[in-house]
Amino acid sequence: MTDSSAGATPIWTPSPDAVAASNLRAFMDRLGERHAVHLTGYDELHDWSIENIATFWNEIWDFAGVVGEKGGTVLEQGELMPGARFFPDARLNFAENLLRRAGGEPAILFNNEGVTRAPLSWDELRADVARFAAVLKGWGVEPGDRVAAFMPNCPETIIAMLATASLGAVFSSCSPDFGVKGVLDRFGQIEPKVLVACNGYRYAGKELPSGDKLKEIVAGLPTLEHAVIVPFLGDGMPDVPRAENWSELLKGAGDPALSFTRLPFGHPLYIMFSSGTTGVPKCIVHSAGGTLLQHLKEHKLHCDLKPGERLFYFTTCGWMMWNWLVSGLAAEATLCLFDGSPFAPDERVLFDYIDAEKIDVFGTSAKFIDAVKKSGLKPRETHDLSSLRMILSTGSPLVPESFDFVYRDIKQDVALCSISGGTDIVSCFVLGSPILPVWRGEIQCKGLGMAVDVWDEDGKPLEPGQGEASKGELVCVKPFPSMPVGFWNDPDGEKYAGAYFGRFPGVWCHGDFAEITAHGGLVIHGRSDATLNPGGVRIGTAEIYAQVERLPEVTEAIAIGQEWDGDVRVVLFVTLADGVTLDEALEKKIRTRIREGASPRHVPARIVQVKDIPRTKSGKITELAVRDVVHGRAIKNKEALANPEALDLYKDLPQLQQ
Repeated sequence: MTDSSAGATPIWTPSPDAVAASNLRAFMDRLGERHAVHLTGYDELHDWSIENIATFWNEIWDFAGVVGEKGGTVLEQGELMPGARFFPDARLNFAENLLRRAGGEPAILFNNEGVTRAPLSWDELRADVARFAAVLKGWGVEPGDRVAAFMPNCPETIIAMLATASLGAVFSSCSPDFGVKGVLDRFGQIEPKVLVACNGYRYAGKELPSGDKLKEIVAGLPTLEHAVIVPFLGDGMPDVPRAENWSELLKGAGDPALSFTRLPFGHPLYIMFSSGTTGVPKCIVHSAGGTLLQHLKEHKLHCDLKPGERLFYFTTCGWMMWNWLVSGLAAEATLCLFDGSPFAPDERVLFDYIDAEKIDVFGTSAKFIDAVKKSGLKPRETHDLSSLRMILSTGSPLVPESFDFVYRDIKQDVALCSISGGTDIVSCFVLGSPILPVWRGEIQCKGLGMAVDVWDEDGKPLEPGQGEASKGELVCVKPFPSMPVGFWNDPDGEKYAGAYFGRFPGVWCHGDFAEITAHGGLVIHGRSDATLNPGGVRIGTAEIYAQVERLPEVTEAIAIGQEWDGDVRVVLFVTLADGVTLDEALEKKIRTRIREGASPRHVPARIVQVKDIPRTKSGKITELAVRDVVHGRAIKNKEALANPEALDLYKDLPQLQQ
């Protein structure tokens, strides 16, 4: 994915004018004035940021204009991971920072498969947050109490979160496509006092009522004192105990003043959940200060967001990119929300949205870009897209051919930023930079203030740009503000420490199989726990997908290692285009493509056609669940999957018995 495909020149380079006008350039100039450092480019800035961790994050606070009392100490016990504490004397409120702007300009736009609403202005957003905060306060919600949301990606969810945060309470969310068990596996652990839920949602042109699920969810949450129903589908109210109507509550709240409870930097803001495909989801607690500072850095410096620009990310409320998107308000951007299918009624819908709302920064998944490519749509021929200056992609590695597609068939003059991080840090380890070129198939850079490296299995740094010899574990060797506060119900921190610091004590091991390229960019080759190991050689699954999904016959693939004859053999499952069947000729074509594009070691021992590939609610394929099914092991949490029935396709396959 890096050597032969990367090319000798960048696929895109920012203009000198854009670089000069960037927030990053202004930040570098500011550092020069305040610290007498002469930084000529991104690499020098990154080096300075990790050599001067405390000074860097102090400068981010000032540059971003964080609202609050900073205190006199930036970093305490900075040599410890876990254990380091950023801004231990600070007091702030997350919602106060997101609602810093006022006026009649739009703060939030909303589209639900073509069903739109009038823009919600900054003043209207603030007024609605004040109303719901007054409702919560009247119910006795206090700092540390939990408010849970079973909601679509709509303005009411953001209002509920901001009202919760304004009081210092803790917010947690999942999307309404979750099953009852999946919701209770999550919310049941954190014992919410209030549940905000929709009466239904729309997806792929269908209206899907939530009433029956809500009855079971409310019955399964014994700590719940109030349920608030948002009339997302008409005005109907499901017959749910202790339920009250969102619209009536806000109307009855009048016009209260909005106040903000300022709390310590490390005070909990969000409880987020691991995918839960290997057991009950982990409850990851993120701080108000760490989330705010990290997101301000990523939005203002890495995405170059300016006040009034329009930010979009295709996400549900069950994925960390929703939390990331909402923080765009702190950069005074207008949020463009979309809920529903990105292919309803067809693959043009999100590009229509870009044109209709003049979106500046458009975020999506690598799978969406690949699906649009395979659909035959060429948005540069069908849409204007003149507002679009940056495309963000995450969820899985963005293959080189998708880079080609974006620049050939979407827009030539656009910064294409593949990004990677996760729920664990509610942000990114590696992402884009508006002052760096884009190299085909590569993530542009390490995040500022993030001491990212790639280590071998013995904990030694690997030399960048050496191909196979550069592949290893993605680590972060110094603390950063958005490290979790901890896990819920983990009082001694044992589970938290084991999850990230067990492999290399004192060093964050993220669980990604990665490499640093000769350009200083990065390539993620898949999750470490899904890495294949035939003959003792580690192979990232993404390296196989990057080859096989180039073939027009193949719509998607998933690879696992099957324990066989005292070793591990690679098994590749493929879904194929309509009317295509896996025959001897296609198997040969797939193997040849993988052998020539990757290596002979990557070639699967078995190739099996399947009708569907299991994936999580956020759209990520689940190699571990497939591996367990193939080996006859029980799947611990099918509720974490969007399509758990697909697992049955992998049971007792005769092709894998020989």
